[in-house]
Amino acid sequence: MKNSRPLLLAIAAACFIVLGVAMYLQHGLDMLPCPLCVIQRYLFIAVALACLLGAFGGRPRLGAGLGLLGAFGGLGVAGKHLYVLAHPGLSCGIDPMETILNKIFTAEYLPFMFRADGLCEDATAPFFGLSIPQWSFLGFAVFAVALAWLLLPARRRA
Repeated sequence: MKNSRPLLLAIAAACFIVLGVAMYLQHGLDMLPCPLCVIQRYLFIAVALACLLGAFGGRPRLGAGLGLLGAFGGLGVAGKHLYVLAHPGLSCGIDPMETILNKIFTAEYLPFMFRADGLCEDATAPFFGLSIPQWSFLGFAVFAVALAWLLLPARRRA
């Protein structure tokens, strides 16, 4: 796992870039995040922090494993978001989930990033050809594959 640090750092940087794009979409293009979007933001942060832990904490396998769990969680939430978009009329959790998410201390102290005020249906506008949840799903899938590859024994990767 000696050469895993660059990949872990690249994944962490990509997660932060994704969050930067989310901030641009929210504040630059006025696309308010729905509860599922906010949960995906938390999971991108979890993947990034796990990768940083692995890169700098001396335990790259632990960081890759925790990051992989976060990526799997992100795949599940993004998949649920895509399911909601494919089945109009379903709720994305605007009622109780929105209230719970907006009461978490991060939403109270950093509302510009973690406050869920949007509707899931607003995420259908294409951004470079794909909807926002499709991009999110794709990102989590790429991170999951890369982190799973890091967890393979070195002789199997070669």
